[in-house]
Amino acid sequence: MASDIPKLQVSNVYGKVANREHCFDGIPITKNVHDNHFCAVNAKFLAIVTESAGGGSFIVIPVSQAGRIDPHHPKVCGHQGNVLDIKWNPFFENIIASCSEDSSVRVWEIPEGGLRRNMTEAMMELYGHSRRVGLIEWHPTSSGILFSAGYDYKILIWNLEIGEPVKMIDCHSDVIVCMSFNTDGSLLATSCKDKKLRVIEPRSGRVLQHASCKNHRVNRVVFLGNMKRLLTTGVSRWNTRQIALWDQEDLSMPMVEEEIDGLSGLLFPFYDADTHMLYLAGKGDGNIRYYEITTEKPYLQYLMEFRSPAPQKGLGVMPKHGLDVTACEVFRFYKLVTLKGLIEPISMIVPRRSETYQEDIYPMTAGTEPALSANDWLSGINRGTVHATCLLLMSLKKGYQKPNQLVFKAPVKEKKGVVVNGIDLLENVPPRTENELLRMFFRQQEELRKLKEELNTKDVKIRQLELELNNLRNVSPVGNNV
Repeated sequence: MASDIPKLQVSNVYGKVANREHCFDGIPITKNVHDNHFCAVNAKFLAIVTESAGGGSFIVIPVSQAGRIDPHHPKVCGHQGNVLDIKWNPFFENIIASCSEDSSVRVWEIPEGGLRRNMTEAMMELYGHSRRVGLIEWHPTSSGILFSAGYDYKILIWNLEIGEPVKMIDCHSDVIVCMSFNTDGSLLATSCKDKKLRVIEPRSGRVLQHASCKNHRVNRVVFLGNMKRLLTTGVSRWNTRQIALWDQEDLSMPMVEEEIDGLSGLLFPFYDADTHMLYLAGKGDGNIRYYEITTEKPYLQYLMEFRSPAPQKGLGVMPKHGLDVTACEVFRFYKLVTLKGLIEPISMIVPRRSETYQEDIYPMTAGTEPALSANDWLSGINRGTVHATCLLLMSLKKGYQKPNQLVFKAPVKEKKGVVVNGIDLLENVPPRTENELLRMFFRQQEELRKLKEELNTKDVKIRQLELELNNLRNVSPVGNNV
């Protein structure tokens, strides 16, 4: 247990809503009822899943361009079904992944400065799930590893350096609702509709620990940094919202259970490993509660509650290197207010009188450089650096400057079957419902459309070459006569 965790003075943190001119207004936020955030943010861009007719789309806005958004603002609109989750790559700020009801995962490269026209062509289209894909997560230390969880009850691990799935985790008996990594990405915690909490070694797919949650029905799970603990949100046997703290090496019973309230909305947990603070935000209500996590009893120390009358559909979180350290900002949410079409930044601030850099609230934090390549991680390496957590750390003292000059490249490969564990995931996958049959039909229609376009282009090229050949034949006799 990490008993040497420093004690930070964060008990007086307060929430501050951004002025209206720093909000993002006029965004047609999706009305989809899927329990995700529909929002992703980094130091460059804000991405929001939007309402759209015929397929799924999301909008990408530079974070510096707040205000009212043009209703005709370009969108990323390549999916044939509703977009269910979006996540920015933690190491390449122009790369975003999305997953959809069309059973695909796609990786997009956003141009510098944002979109100037609708984007329909992805860098990579990843097909391996037989049903819709509800969750995606980037690996926290490796540059080219992406996890996806589908309604086929499977988790696929994608090596984006080759554009292929390299592992299938097939230990769940129902839909996976949440995935969370420990600090170095060597462990994966999942919650599932089969009412089980699992800790999995992802490279082997082996379940190290599992809990059958009868008194505490788990919805969401999050690793608490390097404390070797998990926190879950869920519902008690009396249908009240509840949180539970677990020892990751012993899930036989929770260390602490605490009831929150009697509301019905899902509780989203967010953990800040730098300040050891836990934030709980309820879907459908406007409140954000926050706690301090300690290694000694009572483990969970309630601090305060941020209150707002506007209900939140989801929340994006700014990475640490995107925060305003001059204002002693330790966390920033981007709150989705669907009824107003509004994205509202909420800053969590530690009040300090001094204007100097506050090193006690800004320890060395996770950097923007990957510690491992995809092949390194897949080969079993967890410690690729001198840092104990396997993360390349950075200081926020001199402001954020992206240190790495790496370029994210899509692999060039022929289309072929997707074989994982000896099973071709794309071969003879029968649709299970009418919706899946329709999605398969539309996907095939799209492929036919692209093939027809390619055929037409080649036909035009052939005609042009025939004309050039005829011209050469007509010119040759004249030259001979001369």
